[in-house]
Amino acid sequence: MIDHSIAVCKKAVKISKNFNVDIQLVKQGSILHDIGRSRTNGIKHGIVGSEISIKYGFSDKVAKIIERHIGAGISKKEAKILGLPEKDYIPVTLEEKIVAHSDNLLNGSEEVDLEFTIDKWKSKIDDYQKPVERIKKLHKELVSPFE
Repeated sequence: MIDHSIAVCKKAVKISKNFNVDIQLVKQGSILHDIGRSRTNGIKHGIVGSEISIKYGFSDKVAKIIERHIGAGISKKEAKILGLPEKDYIPVTLEEKIVAHSDNLLNGSEEVDLEFTIDKWKSKIDDYQKPVERIKKLHKELVSPFE
């Protein structure tokens, strides 16, 4: 988990160089994005991690990055289906988007391409079209213009 979080941080910093973002926020959010996995490996790890970060004095901005990092986010409708509290968990700020997509582009601590990420999501969920479209949109926004 530590190696993965360090790799996500490195990838996020690399992507961030193309944007005017709060780099310290990106670093904190990327290092802590999976802190909820210390309590659960399920879909709720983003919510749990957000709560942990607040408990230990991190900002609401860091908590939002952690809460919204799964895939390219989870819609309110998808949250209901997944048994999460009903609200949108879709990244809004550039910092949130960068951390989420950096996580998408890693398998453990190894960088992967967009196709690998898409295939992974297709194998995880039955109704994968909307989540995959959000991932493609993030890639187009954050990575494609700079490749």
